[in-house]
Amino acid sequence: MIRIVVADDERLVRTGLRVVLEAEPDLTVVGEAASGDEVVPLVRELRPDVVLMDVRMPRVDGIRATEQLTAALDPPPRILVVTTFEHDDHVHRALRAGAAGFLLKRARPEEMVHAVRLAAHGESLLFPPAVRGSVADGGGAGRSGGADPDRRIARLTEREREVLRLMAAGFSNLEIAERLLIGAQTVKSHVASVLAKLGARDRTQAVIVAYRSGFVRP
Repeated sequence: MIRIVVADDERLVRTGLRVVLEAEPDLTVVGEAASGDEVVPLVRELRPDVVLMDVRMPRVDGIRATEQLTAALDPPPRILVVTTFEHDDHVHRALRAGAAGFLLKRARPEEMVHAVRLAAHGESLLFPPAVRGSVADGGGAGRSGGADPDRRIARLTEREREVLRLMAAGFSNLEIAERLLIGAQTVKSHVASVLAKLGARDRTQAVIVAYRSGFVRP
């Protein structure tokens, strides 16, 4: 069972998300928060797998709450930022703060459910194409630090580069395995190696490095 906390200052939005998510047999909403200062202690207590985090909330916004959760918990939950506008600069800041990806509030229910499942398994970066371009132009490589992106990309083997390209396209490990005709466990090993060589915390940060370096283009 995938445990979820929903953080949004609008009660109707929280209720709608709960209805959509709890219609699935493998998803359960274990808590709700109306602001960033509520979500941090709630997540500390409940330790959900995924947090759906509204960007714009009173007192403490979703970006600051994401930073606090990423810094305070080891491992932190997978955080999906939920926003109205795909060009919102807050999204890029949230990704740099540690969010795993984001969803638009107008996303279809099946898209939200799929995104939560993927996020829970750490398998996908959730960027619309327009936002990929923005990240490539100025989103930053977050906490991936170390050598410049081009030098980090140069450390990858040819197979690891293939895997990174498919990661950037949003494919899961299983989908990558099917495309490359290799085992899922082998893909998992390649992904781990890519993260280590890029100095990336997770797939999201690895793909940001790929875009910022020009290795992958929108």
